[in-house]
Amino acid sequence: MKALIVYAHPEPKSFNGQLEDTLSAELIRQGADVAISDLYAMGFDPVEGSRHFRHRKRADVFDVQLEQRHAYEAGISSPDVQAEIDKLLAADLVAFQFPIWWFSMPAILKGWLDRVFLYGLFTSRRRYDKGVFTGRRAIVSVTAGGPESTFSPGGRNGDIDLILWPLHFTLHYMGYTVLPHFAAYGVAAAIRYDGISAEGERLNAYKDELRRYVERIDSLQPLRFNGWDDWDESGQLRSDAPSYSAFMRHVP
Repeated sequence: MKALIVYAHPEPKSFNGQLEDTLSAELIRQGADVAISDLYAMGFDPVEGSRHFRHRKRADVFDVQLEQRHAYEAGISSPDVQAEIDKLLAADLVAFQFPIWWFSMPAILKGWLDRVFLYGLFTSRRRYDKGVFTGRRAIVSVTAGGPESTFSPGGRNGDIDLILWPLHFTLHYMGYTVLPHFAAYGVAAAIRYDGISAEGERLNAYKDELRRYVERIDSLQPLRFNGWDDWDESGQLRSDAPSYSAFMRHVP
């Protein structure tokens, strides 16, 4: 198996950095060939703009989708984006490791999605259950500052399944089979630990949990999403189709 880890945290000694190391080591232990995109270390530019397109299809106005598709189909995408696309196309599994910041992902990761999941790699008919990455798997591993109870449906931080739904659905949109997430809650603000303190013990416990999560990855039941057959001609959920998320539901 070939795997790509997309890692988004600026501090290597953070909870996220150590969980990313654990994730990589466990995948390698299982025989995977692992590539890592450390977005902060790479200095990845998350802001899409005309400067990334040297040979424009249209010079008078910057049409993002037009230029992305033109560049992709002509083989002239920005080198940093093409390198990430090549990694994705080579990977059977893509894993994301990041902290939840402001009830979402870090901006650098959102910008990576904006630029790398470009138009051309997906098209109007090559998406959802017919996406370019159909048959490949994706996992998401996150850290959160609050206790696990606060990320429940009635918790003050909101349901973590809904917080992660935009990313999960984006991955489904690109064709991935999305597996249930891994989450470490109540992480400390400190970036160092001594291996003896309560924080160190908690991190070690999460590392063990993450190892076990990866060990059983082949037995995890994929998340369910709606696909092309569930929507009518206007793009509405058919009355006889199931609803898998509060973001896409039947309205009485």
